[in-house]
Amino acid sequence: MTAKFNDFEINPIHKKDAWKICNFMIANKDRLKLYFPKTLEQNLNPTLSQLFVEKMTKQFEEKATFVFTLKHSETRELAGLIYIKELDWGIKQGEFAYCIGYPFAAQGLTSKAIHHLSQYAFNRLGLETLQIIVNKTNLPSIKVALNNNFKWQKTLLNEFTPKDKKSLDMELYERYK
Repeated sequence: MTAKFNDFEINPIHKKDAWKICNFMIANKDRLKLYFPKTLEQNLNPTLSQLFVEKMTKQFEEKATFVFTLKHSETRELAGLIYIKELDWGIKQGEFAYCIGYPFAAQGLTSKAIHHLSQYAFNRLGLETLQIIVNKTNLPSIKVALNNNFKWQKTLLNEFTPKDKKSLDMELYERYK
C-alpha cells in the first residue's frame, strides 16, 4: 500500500484489478469519455481490462508510467485511478492524471490522493516537478491542483484533442519539490 487516509487506500495497480477497473470504466463511461478516452477504450470489456492491467503493471515496473488505484478499504470498491505519466527522468518531471467515480465525487478524495502521491513522487521516485494539465472548464480538477499547492503556469494552446472534437486549450499547473 502506498497510502491510506479516511476509509480509502492508494495502491499500485495489480493484476487482480482488471474486473474492478472494467466495472469502474463502464459505470463512469459518460464521465470519462472526454478526458480519458484511451483508458476507456482499453477497458470496455474484461478481456481488454486484463490486457490494460498487464500493460500498466509492466510500465509500473519499468518506471514508464505509474497507475494507482484508489479503493475503499473495507468494501474494496474502486473509487478512482491516478496516473503519474509523461515522465522525464532527465529533468525529474512527471504529470498527474486522475479520475474519480460518480459516487465518490466532491468528497475531497482526489485532493487527498494527489497530496499523498505528490509526497510519493518527490520522496520515493525522486521527481522534482509535478504537473497537472486541465481544461479551464474542469473546475473540480482545478480545485485539486490548487488544494495541493500547484501553481498556474500558462495556457497550452490546442494541447488536447478529444475524440471527434476540436482541440482544446489546457491550463498547466506545476508544483516543485
